[in-house]
Amino acid sequence: MLSFIDSFNPWLVGVGLNAVLLAVAWIAPKKLLTPAGLFHAWLLGVLIWGTLGWQGYVVVMFYFLVGSFVTRIGIAQKEAEGIAEKRSGARGPENVWGSALTGTLCALGVGMISWGILPVPQSLAPNPQSLLLLGYVASFSTKLSDTCASEVGKAYGKSTFLITTLQPVPRGTEGAVSLEGTLAGAIASVAIALVGWVVGLIELLDVLWCVLAAFIATNLESVIGATLQSKYAWLTNELVNILNTLIGAIAAIFLAWLWAITIA
Repeated sequence: MLSFIDSFNPWLVGVGLNAVLLAVAWIAPKKLLTPAGLFHAWLLGVLIWGTLGWQGYVVVMFYFLVGSFVTRIGIAQKEAEGIAEKRSGARGPENVWGSALTGTLCALGVGMISWGILPVPQSLAPNPQSLLLLGYVASFSTKLSDTCASEVGKAYGKSTFLITTLQPVPRGTEGAVSLEGTLAGAIASVAIALVGWVVGLIELLDVLWCVLAAFIATNLESVIGATLQSKYAWLTNELVNILNTLIGAIAAIFLAWLWAITIA
């Protein structure tokens, strides 16, 4: 079935498949995306399928479905406490690109190298395309880790601490961490990195780089939330999400590059 799909122009497949999914999501009673969010998710899906094919699409869909499910865990309690995501977790355009901009840029980089638009010497080691694919998977591994850590922590965290001082703070506080949330985030980063490996985007060792990068980036995001986010109005959650995924992608690429030159 996949080989049959792959025989068609990937951009046409991406447009058609995402149009069907958009129509289904539009009429579905449970809204995971706002109307504007649906269009931006359609555009994201087309870009990912056109550049990385079904393999890249599986990763982003895994993130979206698991992330949407986790956001709704304990939603009534979180809404009562005023710490739930806005719109009961329905994603808008800002959420789509806050989560996926880094991954999309990595995917476009892979595409431009494949099409010869961005020429790079084939002799380079590690291969630039493999590093960009790692950055792609690591960005979503980081974001899913952050989402699960935050949402599970807000729903089930028994003790939450501010990451910069380790002082107890209420659940939902910017920069707060909990054992329950941290464990959930670690499991999520492993799960989506394994998906990236199973579909052939990354090597098995790259799963380790994704998990380490997600841990680094998620904790740095908590530090940003605890120290800077409340001070600057322009530092929105969406911008922090972009920084989070960018740090995760860069960290994973750096770790893989460092390992490659060390063993060379």
